[in-house]
Amino acid sequence: MAKCHPNEVGSLVIDHRSTHAAGFRLWSLFSTAAFRRRLIDTVRCGGGFSASEDDDNFEALPPKPSGKPQKKSEVRKEKDPSRSGSEKLSDLLNLSSDSSSTLKENDNESDDVEVMKKMERFDKLSRTARMLQSESVEERENGTKLVRQLAKEDSEARNTLAMLGAIPPLVAMVDDDSEIQTPCRVEALYALLNLGIGNDLNKAAIVQTGAVHKMLKLIQSSNGFPEAAVSEAIVANFLALSALDLNKPIIGSSGAIPFLVKILRNVDKKYGPQAKQESMRALYNLSILPSNIPLILETDLVSFLMNSLGDMEISERILSILSNIVSIPEGRKAVSAVRDAFPILIDVLNWADSPGCQEKASYILMVMAHKAYGDRQAMIEAGIVSALLELTLIGSTLAQKRASRILECLRVEKGKQVSDCYSGSVSAAVSAPICGSSSSAANLEELTMSVEKKAVKRLVQQSLQNNMRRIVKRANLPQDFVPSEHLKSLTATSTSKSLPF
Repeated sequence: MAKCHPNEVGSLVIDHRSTHAAGFRLWSLFSTAAFRRRLIDTVRCGGGFSASEDDDNFEALPPKPSGKPQKKSEVRKEKDPSRSGSEKLSDLLNLSSDSSSTLKENDNESDDVEVMKKMERFDKLSRTARMLQSESVEERENGTKLVRQLAKEDSEARNTLAMLGAIPPLVAMVDDDSEIQTPCRVEALYALLNLGIGNDLNKAAIVQTGAVHKMLKLIQSSNGFPEAAVSEAIVANFLALSALDLNKPIIGSSGAIPFLVKILRNVDKKYGPQAKQESMRALYNLSILPSNIPLILETDLVSFLMNSLGDMEISERILSILSNIVSIPEGRKAVSAVRDAFPILIDVLNWADSPGCQEKASYILMVMAHKAYGDRQAMIEAGIVSALLELTLIGSTLAQKRASRILECLRVEKGKQVSDCYSGSVSAAVSAPICGSSSSAANLEELTMSVEKKAVKRLVQQSLQNNMRRIVKRANLPQDFVPSEHLKSLTATSTSKSLPF
């Protein structure tokens, strides 16, 4: 007997009849129309002939007898696999549509939640701004604390509070004529400071509202010495507001520079190190504008800065301020007028562990050497050549370039000086030329060149000897260390080619 698979096209039944000798009878189980329908449904649903079993074992099963004939619809339900496939496909489509609709609903819900949060936040900021404009002093104080808290780390809150009009009430609270007490006035100052963090529009609005003049008025009403908390808050505001170029001329001309210098000097030790650092940074911001430098020179800031060099915490910032000051002639005169100004700056060139200070000090010396003859002479007398030679060897790339520029200026100046010293005596000796004036002129040129070469040779020997002493000192060698004869011969035979020009 042959078994028939459910996906096979038709069923064959082989019936053995014992009455006929070795006779077989073959007939089809389905009619022609049923066969065609089965074939179409099989192809539509991906069915096919299964050949997993061997053909020799194929047996046909006779149809099961039933009491009553099956209806066509029932037969179709049992035999038609396309219905189950289409049902699965429709289920998948329904599932995907349900999931997409669920995702859309979740997105809509999250958007609604986000909108609600923004509305609640805006309502809170609006209430805070209204509190600042209240007639109740207590409510204004509470509003000031909220503004300081909300604007500390939230940039959107800074923009929103400024648009809601929070800046003018806070500036009014800084005024000494108001009935606000000192603790709340400090809160208002720090609230303004937080509103200006990273927001140039707010910084400009604070200055345009008159905050700088009210701060200075607050200082003057305290005889120039307000409470430490108020002074530190004002310094912090000046630092933040001076970072904007638009505010630099307003702050500089308002009279804030003497107050900042007073905080920096800290004669009575009343202020902490943070206030000192912030005042110096504010002065640096103001010194960037050339029109503020004459106002700085009216104070004793330059001498204080020169004498403060050596403190590694503030030295680089000091040199940055001096770099701005020497950009105008009055500033260069003020720096050169300080006692031991050039020895102090030359000593900074030897700070190998602070390349930033070396670069800034070399810039100051380069500008002054390029602009003034008297400064070049003072540098040579202070022994700048050896420090510059050492800097061209072990300094940073920028420091090496600036040191070479200074050496070039000094070389030109040294040549002029030697020429001026000997031109008078030589001209006097040859004032009455004899016959053969061409030979006399040649002798004069040879004499002049030999003197210049001797001066350069002497300068190189002095520099090399100074460098050797520095190397010996740094190497912790015995003080009675004597250079070898070979080194002496090198220094004695060196020429101007050893200079890094």
